[in-house]
Formats: sequence, C-alpha cells, structure tokens
Amino acid sequence: MRLELTRAGDYAVRAMLALAEVDAESPAWLSTGRISTSMGIPPAFLPRVMRDLMRAGLIQARTGRSGGYRLARSAAAISLMDVIAAVEPDEDPPRCVLRGIACVSDGRCAVHEPFIAARAAMTDRLAATTLDTLRRSSA
Repeated sequence: MRLELTRAGDYAVRAMLALAEVDAESPAWLSTGRISTSMGIPPAFLPRVMRDLMRAGLIQARTGRSGGYRLARSAAAISLMDVIAAVEPDEDPPRCVLRGIACVSDGRCAVHEPFIAARAAMTDRLAATTLDTLRRSSA
C-alpha cells in the first residue's frame, strides 16, 4: 500500500518544520535560501510551495532585505493535515476497491467500510499532529 505525499507535500512539511523551529526560538523571518539549504528543498521549487502555504493562511511573507517567511500562528495551532491540505491536490471521490468506479451510497462493496475507516483514521491522526509536536519530537 502506498501512502505518500507528492513532492509539494514533502517540501511543504519540511519548510513548515523549518519555520516552526525558528518560531520556537523567536518569531524571526526566514529566507527561502535558509529554508532551502537547511531542509534540502530545491530553491526553484520552494517559492511555489510557500505561495500555496501563504494562500492557506499558514505563513506570512515579508519582502525586502530583512524579509522572508514566518508562521502565521503558533506551531501548536497548525496541524500536519493543515499543511498537507494546503499543497496537495483535492482528492478525487473515493473509488470502489472491487469495482474501480466511484463509491456510491448504494451497492457498497465488501471492503468499503474498512477502507473508509482507515482513511478517516489517517486524516484524524494527521489533524491531531501539530508542527509543535513534530518539532519537539525531533529535538
């Protein structure tokens, strides 16, 4: 079973962790260069990810020599699900495992309920995990 993020999701999580780490020390502005270098994110890809995070209201941006990015709210108030949802494409309707078509309320297949429950559990876990929790666990 493959449960993985796109490159955008991966880079968004890494960038937000970099901002959470700086935010824990002081609410300083972090440049894309510093984020890119510290988290191994290609510099050409980072601006798009940051734009998506900004549109979602997760980060703030400031231009100029002392500009950069910082969290829009505390790391304890931003979940991993918030970050992923900001950059990952909207999910297509769930597909029936046995039939290969969109799931419908009538005619559910035998594996419908376990798959829906697993998806809900994963979403709940991501929503319950904050950047602050991740930052503290990696320290």
